[in-house]
Amino acid sequence: MAKKIFEKIVETPADVLSKGIEEVAKAEKKLSQEKPIKVARRYWHILGPGLTTGAADDDPSGIATYSQTGARYGFQLLWLAPLTFPLMAVVQEICARIGMVTGRGLAANIRQHYPRWVLYLCAGLLFFSNTFNLGADLGVMAKATQLLFPGLTFALLVIGFALLSLALQIFVSYERYSKYLKYLALALLCYVFSTLSIKLNWLEIFKHSLIPSLNFSKEQIFLICGILGTTISPYLFFWQPSQEVEEEIKDGKTRIEMRQGASVKELKNMRTDVWSGMIFSNAAMFFIIVACAGTLFVNGLTNINTAQEAALALRPFAGNFAYLLFTLGIIGVGLLGVPILAGSASYALSESFGWRHGLYRKLKQASAFYSVIIVSVLAGLLMNFIGLDPIKTLIYAAVINGIVAPVILVLIMGISSDKKIMGERVNGPLTKGIGWLTTLLMIVVGAATIAGFFV
Repeated sequence: MAKKIFEKIVETPADVLSKGIEEVAKAEKKLSQEKPIKVARRYWHILGPGLTTGAADDDPSGIATYSQTGARYGFQLLWLAPLTFPLMAVVQEICARIGMVTGRGLAANIRQHYPRWVLYLCAGLLFFSNTFNLGADLGVMAKATQLLFPGLTFALLVIGFALLSLALQIFVSYERYSKYLKYLALALLCYVFSTLSIKLNWLEIFKHSLIPSLNFSKEQIFLICGILGTTISPYLFFWQPSQEVEEEIKDGKTRIEMRQGASVKELKNMRTDVWSGMIFSNAAMFFIIVACAGTLFVNGLTNINTAQEAALALRPFAGNFAYLLFTLGIIGVGLLGVPILAGSASYALSESFGWRHGLYRKLKQASAFYSVIIVSVLAGLLMNFIGLDPIKTLIYAAVINGIVAPVILVLIMGISSDKKIMGERVNGPLTKGIGWLTTLLMIVVGAATIAGFFV
């Protein structure tokens, strides 16, 4: 374009020179406008497993936990959002790097380098924990939908969500399915917009975000354990590396020899993806606590047990717009969280026992892998019809996570620090330090969670 403009300027008289200059200016303006769009497109293309993993961390049970935090303690525990961000980001980066460098999922690596009984125990407990969590999520999604469409029956909705989740995982190709997951992750924006629509004291909010505050009551300690267990959760450890492997297979690296190793550029893109997903996740956590603290807590509504209760309670104080967005967020993130809960359990069990696995495979090619997904979803569905208390099931899931997470983190740190396994891609000093700090913290959290049931 610039060449044509130059030729035109040379061939035309001086009185049209100004017109040529205007065309050059327009061309430059167009280029400057296109650059941010290209950057945004490239950034969106890089996002994948890290984004969906981070968003899945804010499933309906997580939303309920964060809503309780804001409703019961106001802004007091808001500092947990920025505190947990680097911890979960580093752990998920380590998990992703294990998958990229070894070409295998986490359970497959543990199976290869540690006693089998440890892996079988962890994978089994993860399956039960995820199933409890999944069942509670299905119920919450159904009840949240009833808030918007009261005429629909609970049974019809919970069965519909379960069947939709299974259909997406079993019958949709991984390439298309992974795109759906990315767009579902955007449901977290509902919590950002709903909170920004509320009139709040942002000076007080930022103060509590930076200055830790505790009253050391048994109830508060237990809730903090729940927050950390929900934020740094075992199912994310297994999902992340398995999805990194799926992405490489999608790119044609079907043999494990082709997948082993990771270039500097690949690791850089992975970090962009993972850290973006984790900051997105923690931003949603931050805004959910803020919304409930700024509306429910200040008006004396401190007893919130479920995500749909939080949405309903927000309506009189925050208005219909915030209520609608909060409710849509529950449904959208639930559609993301349920298949990831079922899928992560299936990856863990399939890799533990050496079964053929992967969402890129057809049902007949990986029948055991898909059978675990089907059993997990159907068992979670059944929980909603046999009278189990969803709150108690989530507490049981939290206890199991409290037991499993520290054990798995020790194994993760061992694998990622071993040069025989990772080569030159072992943990650096800072990553290793934060990783072990997180592991120690989760050991304390797990012990406190378990002790809370006996004290």
